[in-house]
Amino acid sequence: MPALSTDSDPAPSAMASAASPEALSFETKFRLLLDITRTISRSLDLDETLSLIIDSVKSFVPYDAAAIYVLETNGRDRRIRATVYRGYDEASMERLLRLGEGFVGWVVQSGGAIVIPDVRNDQRYISSDPLTMSEIVVPIIANNRIIGALNLESRTLDAYKAADLEVLTLFASAAAISIEKAILHQERLEKRRLESELAIARQVQRSLLPDRAPTVEGFDIAGLTVPNEAVGGDYYDFIPFPNHQLGIAIADVSGKGVPAALIMATFRACLRAQVRNDFSIRVILRKVNYLLWESLDSSQYVTAIYGVLDPASRRFSYGDAGHNPALLIHADGTYEELSCGNTVLGLFEDRKYIECYCILQPGDIIVLYTDGLTEAGQDGEEFGLARLLETVQRQREAPAQELARAIYDAARTFASPAPLGDDLTVVVIKALPAAPEGG
Repeated sequence: MPALSTDSDPAPSAMASAASPEALSFETKFRLLLDITRTISRSLDLDETLSLIIDSVKSFVPYDAAAIYVLETNGRDRRIRATVYRGYDEASMERLLRLGEGFVGWVVQSGGAIVIPDVRNDQRYISSDPLTMSEIVVPIIANNRIIGALNLESRTLDAYKAADLEVLTLFASAAAISIEKAILHQERLEKRRLESELAIARQVQRSLLPDRAPTVEGFDIAGLTVPNEAVGGDYYDFIPFPNHQLGIAIADVSGKGVPAALIMATFRACLRAQVRNDFSIRVILRKVNYLLWESLDSSQYVTAIYGVLDPASRRFSYGDAGHNPALLIHADGTYEELSCGNTVLGLFEDRKYIECYCILQPGDIIVLYTDGLTEAGQDGEEFGLARLLETVQRQREAPAQELARAIYDAARTFASPAPLGDDLTVVVIKALPAAPEGG
């Protein structure tokens, strides 16, 4: 419970204004520390918390310059960064310290506090203020974990004593709780923000995919895509033409997550723009390749198949760009891979593409897929082409939508309990048997 203020027992804030920090007794400093700690604990904003801490310290331990450092971990790289400071030149605070480097690095690495009466006599000293003569550094420890350090510097020799070290250590321990609380609050807010942005990204990506299966006389066609993360880099599309032909596309972007989803959206826009110009398939792929080459980083690329189905002639014309070959499974169970041997999109400035075609007989099935399907697996064993063919044969009488779902379910079951590990997309094109005469 907060201490009551009386005439004979002035409040800590009143005592702080009536006497310099040096003149305060340890008991008074302790009571002042509690008062300040309560104030700091009310804030959930990390920047505000750190500023309150560094400004409050001066009430009971004087300094000419001060900084709060935090330990940051990025993979195996661990660096110490000044997050808030007073009395230093901004340029001197931009440097990131390694563990063990300088007084601060030594404290963060060892977990012990240190008082330096004369910094000129210690080789560990790294000058941030040329007028500094003495220094004190204490670790900031939360849940038995060192998260940073509190550093004070003075232009007076031997400015800090054992009593200062004791009270500053106690203050750092209390402040650590507020810092940890503010960090957790900030992480929760950041998580909510990211979840909201990902929800929007999912909605946008879904809007770029077909919302229904196309209706094509003599054919049953369906597609399915399942991203490995909230959003993914796989893509499929159905593009109807006025002459009743249907453009069919499937693509796989290098990488995963949001970056891959952005490239996927770029590819879709490029492809649809060129399709509207009524170019041939090989010209469409060549132009899309150039547009992606202009837009992507040198390590990014897209594999794709783009084809056009003509229901009147039952001809499927297509061009592939480094993608897994589509499978043509005949009614008698034999199969062939459909590939034109073209290179991926976006890696090279100028590439020529060729166009291939096949004639679909009643009962034939074409399966287009991304490598997330065949590479699904566990313990080094992949779902593979043989299991894909077996699934198609077992479910070949099912409608295209059910067959696509059966293919996904088979891969997911095979990989379980491990996650799929990549986006997975399947497009099924079934050539229907001719309707009986008079039926």
